Amino acid sequence: MDSEGTSDFSLYVEDFLKAFIKYGINAVDDLLDSTRRSDIVALKNYRNVQYFGEIGIGTPPQNFTVIFDTGSANLWIPSSKCSSSVCYLHSQYKSSESTTYKMNGKHEAIDYGSGSISGHLSEDNIIVGGIVVQDQEFIEATTDVGMNFLAGKFDGILGLGFKETSVGNVVPVWDNMVNQHLVKERVLSFWLNRKGDKDEGGEIIFGGVDPNHFKGMHTYIPITQKGYWQFDMGDILINGKHSGFCKSGCSAIADTGASLIAGPTTIINQINHAIGTNGLFTESCHLVVNLFGRVIFEVLAALVQPGILCLPFGPCPGDHNASVSIESVVDRSDDVGIPLCIICKLALRLIHEGILKSRNIILKFIGNLCNFIPIPVGASMVDCARLPYMPIISFTIGDKEFELSPNEYILKIGKGDAMQCISGFIPLDVPPPGGPLWVLGDVFMRRYHTVFDYENLRVGFAEAA
Repeated sequence: MDSEGTSDFSLYVEDFLKAFIKYGINAVDDLLDSTRRSDIVALKNYRNVQYFGEIGIGTPPQNFTVIFDTGSANLWIPSSKCSSSVCYLHSQYKSSESTTYKMNGKHEAIDYGSGSISGHLSEDNIIVGGIVVQDQEFIEATTDVGMNFLAGKFDGILGLGFKETSVGNVVPVWDNMVNQHLVKERVLSFWLNRKGDKDEGGEIIFGGVDPNHFKGMHTYIPITQKGYWQFDMGDILINGKHSGFCKSGCSAIADTGASLIAGPTTIINQINHAIGTNGLFTESCHLVVNLFGRVIFEVLAALVQPGILCLPFGPCPGDHNASVSIESVVDRSDDVGIPLCIICKLALRLIHEGILKSRNIILKFIGNLCNFIPIPVGASMVDCARLPYMPIISFTIGDKEFELSPNEYILKIGKGDAMQCISGFIPLDVPPPGGPLWVLGDVFMRRYHTVFDYENLRVGFAEAA
C-alpha cells in the first residue's frame, strides 16, 4: 500500500475508534454502512426503445453510455483498436490512457440475437454512479460490431444477468459490487419515466429502491432458473377474457435490455390479430397485390392474341380480322367441319374474357390470403386511429393481473400525419430446453416499476409512479 493509501486507512481507523468511544456500536454500524451505499444512475430515453446511462472506465475515467441489460451478463464497449466502421461513431476505450488498466487479452465473442460483437478481455476500474468497482473484467470490442448497433445511441452494454450466462466466465459488474461490499442492499431497481421526457428517461438504483417511483406493494415471484431473471407466468388475458395461451403456465424473463414484449410466434400472431395489427410482411403483400396485380392481369390478357396465337392452325375462312364469337360458330354448325383456327380463336377469346372478368375476384382472394401469412420477423403496424378501440392485454404474474392499455403497448413513431403506430408484441421463438420463453421488456417495465432482488432470488413488480 502506498503512503496515500496508508494515510486514508489511518484516518478511517481513527474515525472508527472515535465513533465507538463517543457513540457506541450504533454509530459504528452507521460508519460501516456509509461505505456500503445505494447509487443512482440517471437514464436517458430515445424514442421509448432505448434507455441508457453513463459509466466511467479507467483512471482518469473515460465516459461511455451503456444499456443496463438484465438479459445478459457481460460488459463491453468499443475499443480504440476496433476495426469496425460502427465503432467510429461511438466513444472508444483507450487502455493506454488509464493508469489502472490491466491487460488480459483473452478473445471472447457475444451474440445477442439482434447483433454480435467480439474482442478481447481487459481489466480496469468501473465507475457506476458513485460506486467504483475495482479490477472489473470487460470486453474491448474490436471486430464484428454488427450494423444493428449503428443506430444505437449507446456505446456498449452492461449486463446485469447472473454469472451463469456470462461469456468467458467473467464475473459480472453487479456480482463484483456485491463481492466488494459496495452496495447497501443486494437489490437493483428500475424505473422508466412514462412521460417520455428524454432528459429524464428513468433511473436504475444499485443497492436500493426509491419509494417515490412506485405505488402500493410489489408483487414478488421467485426466480425459477438462475441465468436470466426468469420466472413462471400465468395466462394472458385479452379484454379481461382468458386466452388460454398460457393456461398450463409459461416461462418469462424481465429484460431491461429489450425494447418490446416478445413471445412464441404462433401466440404473438394471435395477439396481434386480436389488437387488429397488420404485419409489415402482410402490408408488403397487400402493396404488391394492389400495385402489380392488375398490371399482371392486363399483361396476361394482352398476351392472349387470337390473331397471332392461332396462325399455326392455318387461315380461317372469310375476314381474318373479324371477331370470333360463340354465335358465329353456332351459325356454322351445319357445315361439315369447323376449321381449327376458329376453334382456337374462340377458345382464346373465352380465356381473354375470363382473365378480365376473374381479375377482381382473384385479386381479392389473394389479398385475403395476405392476412393469414405468418409474420416471419419484426414488428406489426396498426392504424393509429384504432387505438381507442383496441383491447387491454393482461399478464398473470403471481396470481395478479398486470394490465397494459393500447397507449402502453403501442409505440408511436413520428408526429402528425407522418406518425406510425407499431405493436409492442414481436415474435421470438426460443427452442427447448431454454424455451419457449416470454421476454417482458421496456413496454412492460414502463408501466411497472421492477425490483431485481439478488438476495432472495426474486423479481418484483409494482405500479410505476
